[in-house]
Parts: sequence; C-alpha cells; structure tokens
Amino acid sequence: MATQHLTIKELTEKVGGGITPRMVRHYHLLGLLPQPIRSSGNYRLYAEHDVQRLRRIVALKQQGFQLSHIHQLLDTSPDPEITQGLMMQLQQQYQRVMQQIVHLRQTASALESLLGRDRNCQIVQAEAIAQLKLLEIETQMGLGNIEKIWQGLDANVCFHPESFQESLQQLLPDLSDRSEIEVDLLSKLVLACGDVSLVSFVRLSRDAIGSARNALKSGCQIVTDVPVISTALDLTRITHLGCVVETLINNPHISTAPEAEQAFWQEAMWQERLQQLSEGCILVIGYAPSILLAVCEAISNQKLRPSLVIGMPLGFSHAPAAKRTLMQLDIPFITIDSALGGGLLSATALNSLVETLIEKPDCHCYLSLSAN
Repeated sequence: MATQHLTIKELTEKVGGGITPRMVRHYHLLGLLPQPIRSSGNYRLYAEHDVQRLRRIVALKQQGFQLSHIHQLLDTSPDPEITQGLMMQLQQQYQRVMQQIVHLRQTASALESLLGRDRNCQIVQAEAIAQLKLLEIETQMGLGNIEKIWQGLDANVCFHPESFQESLQQLLPDLSDRSEIEVDLLSKLVLACGDVSLVSFVRLSRDAIGSARNALKSGCQIVTDVPVISTALDLTRITHLGCVVETLINNPHISTAPEAEQAFWQEAMWQERLQQLSEGCILVIGYAPSILLAVCEAISNQKLRPSLVIGMPLGFSHAPAAKRTLMQLDIPFITIDSALGGGLLSATALNSLVETLIEKPDCHCYLSLSAN
C-alpha cells in the first residue's frame, strides 16, 4: 500500500500550533527537519514521521528551548558526553523557568501586599494603588524605587494588629461553592505557608471532612509520621476529645524529611507498625513520602482502613507520586497535588478539623498526661 504524502500546507494544518509553511522551510535550512522527497512537479511531500518530528519541534519551542538546543535534543545519541551536555542545557532551561516563576511570585507578592491591606491601611493604600503602573514598570526593570513605595505603606502597619481574615477575604479566590469548614481549612493552610496559590493545589475527597469529624468525636487514634508533627498538633482540644496521638517513627532525633525517609527504609519495625494501627485511625503524614506510599499499599491490600489520611509529605518525585496514589484510593483524604507540603501544613489541616468540634479549653491537661 502506497504511503500517503502531505503537501507543506497540509503538513502545517495537521501539526497546528501556529506553524506556517515559511517556518517549515526555515527548519529545513537549519537542519531541524530533513529534506523531504519531491513530487514530479517539484513540490515537497511529507510523511507521518515528518508530522511527528515537527510536532516535537513545536512542543519544545513552546517550552522555551532555543532552536539550536532543539536540534541537539532531537538528534541526541547515547554518547555520555553528549548526554551530559544536554542535561546541562536542560538544567539551564529549568533555571530560566524558575527565574520566571520567582519573578511572577515577586509580582504577585507585591500585589498581595496591596490587596491584603485592611481598612486601617486604606488611606495609604489609595496612594499605592495609584502607583500600580509604576509597580508594573519597576517589576520588569528591577526593584528600582519600589522600596520607597513600601516605606510609606509599611510605616502605617505599626499602629494596629494585622487583620488576617480581612486580608484573606480580598486575596482568596471565589470559594462560594465550598462548605464553611472547607473554606476555614483552606484559609488556615494559606496562613500557615503564606502562599495564596496553595488553594489551587489542595485536594479533599468528598467525605474527608465528615469522616474525620466522626472519627475525632469517637476518640480515634491519631498517628503522625514523625515526632515534629505531633508537637504542632492542638493537643489541648485533641485530649479533651479523648483522642490519643501516636508517632509511627517514634525516634525524637528524626526531625527532617530526609531523616524520616531513610529511617523508614532502614528499619523494618516502622513498616511493621503500619499493620498494627487501629481501624478508623487518622494518619497525618507531612514528612516522608515513602510512608504515604506504604500506607496506600496497606489500604489497597485491606490491611489498613483509616478514617482519614492527611498526606502532605515533602519531596520532588516520590511525594507527588504518593499523593496521586492516595487520590486514586477509595478512602477519605486531604492532600496537596504538588511537591508542596510539610509537617506544619499537615498539622494545620488536622487542627482546623479539630477546632470545628470543640472550643479550646483553658487548660494544659495534656501536659500531665504526657508526663505520666
């Protein structure tokens, strides 16, 4: 069966992405695209492999790669020296992207500093809003005179406490479709990390809040992955609810995510303890992604059935994978769909749920219990 060929116009229409015949001819000159066969009338004719190669070129170009780098990426070989060179180029591209992200976060932070001003700051805020155009120019050219703007604004904050809730109302996206408890949870997570964009990454299963509240009211077992998280929990309320807090890796010397990850892999007893957790417990994992993966496996094998998993471990490869695995399970969960996370955020999530059940008693009875 004869191969169906495309004209240069048909090629660009099939690839899309704003590609034009003129760009295709340019890519031929650069060697990005091999020279095609010609028809009897000397027209260029393209096959499916040309379509796929051109789509890769378009995709890489949209990611910000230079044409010279694209040429090397498409024609790479397993030669270690070439591979190392390409890795360096990818790292440089990553650094450029990260610089763009930092720039955008700086601009967003500047705007947040204006939008988050409460009523007591509105007098000087009006002046700042009038200078927004100047801010836009300065963020493109560097810091420049932005510091002078902040000096006038910041002088006013010394005369009253910050109104966090008022600031959040102006900064948070529209959450009118969320429950009051969920909005409160999201607000507290934002306050814990100072990043409003976090709201876009928080994921709750439909039954997460209801299941957690029922478990807490029944005095369930609460299990954290490391001791550091336990110290950040609202132990006063938790004790009055009749819940007991335990730590999976109960080694007080473990205080970082890398330490927790290594300890879980090196000591089989920590993995064995997962099998001993009571049904209906609440798991709060904020450090080790491997613990969350092991929890997911135990749940899949029906060896563990918690009422809620708060899965917010740190990490850049295992952590996102563990969170995606968690979200695929038929189990109540709260997680952050990215590399974002940590012990403070996971503890904040549980504390927010606990706070909906009981007023904070004016006592420290948990201290006497922990001393016994």
